[in-house]
Parts: sequence; C-alpha cells; structure tokens
Amino acid sequence: MTKIHQGGEIRFDPATVLITGASSGIGAELARFYARSGRRLVLWGRDPARLEQVARDCRTMGATVATRELNLADGAAAIVAFREDDDAHPVDLLILAAGLGDMRQKAALTERAETVLELGLVNFATPAALATAGAERMVPRRRGHIVLLGSVAAFHALPFAPGYSGSKAGLLRFAEALRNGLLDHGVGVTLVSPGFVDTPMSRRVRSTKPFLQSAPQAARLIARAVEEERPHLIFPRIFAGLRVLDIVLPRRIRDFVLRRLKAEQAPRPTV
Repeated sequence: MTKIHQGGEIRFDPATVLITGASSGIGAELARFYARSGRRLVLWGRDPARLEQVARDCRTMGATVATRELNLADGAAAIVAFREDDDAHPVDLLILAAGLGDMRQKAALTERAETVLELGLVNFATPAALATAGAERMVPRRRGHIVLLGSVAAFHALPFAPGYSGSKAGLLRFAEALRNGLLDHGVGVTLVSPGFVDTPMSRRVRSTKPFLQSAPQAARLIARAVEEERPHLIFPRIFAGLRVLDIVLPRRIRDFVLRRLKAEQAPRPTV
C-alpha cells in the first residue's frame, strides 16, 4: 500500500484489497470500483456463480483476482481463511461488506430465534472478529484500513427488526472502540452506515424505501470516505439528523413513533 500524490492531493492506493460480500450489492460494486491494473483483489462471497462473474469483470479491468466461497455464519473458518489470504498477500484494505437483513413476519410477535442468532453472527460477531484479525496483521506493518458496513438501523430500536438493528448497533460500538484503539498505530477504521441502497437485500423489503441510492453511488461514497480516512460515513445525510432526533426525543415519544412503523419483506433466498 502506498500514499501517492496526484494533483497535489494524497490518494490512497492499496496493493491488496479483501472484500467480503463481493458476490452482489455494495460489495460487488466496491470490487469493480477498486479493480485496476497492478492491484490484487481477494473477493469472498456465498454465491459462486455471481462471485465468479464479479471476478471476471474485475479481471477485465486489469486486476489480479482470487475468490473464496465462504458463509460468514462460520466465524472460525472465516478467521482461518483471512489469515491464509493475508499470508499469501498482505491485505492493505479490508472491506467487510457482507451482511444479512431480516425482520419478523407480519403475523408474528417475534423473530425466529435461529434468525436472530444468524444475524448476530453474520452482521456482528464475524465482521468484528475479522476486523480484529485484520488489525492484528496491520498494526505490526503500521499500515492498512478496515471498513465495516453497518446500517442506519443501528440508530433506532426497530420493533419489527430487533435482530437486525441490534446486530448493526453492536457493530457500530465495536467500530468506534476499534478505531480508538488503533488511532496511534497507522491503521484506519471506517464505519459505513447507509440507508436504503438498491441491492438484492433491500429489494426484499416491500415497504417504502425513502432516499434510495444505487449500489455504484454507495461504492463511490465509501471509497471517498476511506481515502479521506473518515471514522463514520452516514448516507444519505438526512439519516444523521434522524439519529440526533432519536437521541434527543423523550423515550415515550420515541417509542410511540417506533411502534407505529410498519415494514414487510419477501422471504430470504436460500443462497
């Protein structure tokens, strides 16, 4: 990884980028964004066919690409896989974009316990473990950047999606703590909290999706935040204001509003 000067500005130029969730959505667009001659991409995903298509796109743009089919519900296997990939080519930029979205069914009072467990593993426990594994390798090298993909759902106690909003809230606090611990060691941490982005996950949501953005737009915003070494990217910006509102409103008013929010979604695909 080098910092190169271009037009008087310092530009982040990682030699090796590892991206989880690279088979679709924001992860796939980030892979395409970072693909260029002289750069190695290590792409992880659950869908081998879609992952290979993204890899072909990136190779066309000149990148050297390795892929790995992996389910992040198996956190121990993910840690081993990361260390193997970092041994082969030290990772300069680790983007943890994989995640699951889910909510309780319309007629149910709660989510399935198994669903909450899976959300906790994929959205919080495994990304936190991988970020820690990345930090363990990057700190001795005194270089590197870690990106954790959260959600604006972390800011609100959503009664129809406690597993999802809770897992993303845990990731938010973890990212803040990790960044504070690495500030003086040459390793950056950026938490990304997007609203609705047009991805396969968000398309399952049947309710309105205000301020919807495209996956390529999201990828560009994330890459810019990495280059600027921003600790927290929230987009669209209106959600930063809603986060403040959630904090300052009295609890009884906040709970009244949240209990009246409605959302539905299509069943999750098996892959």
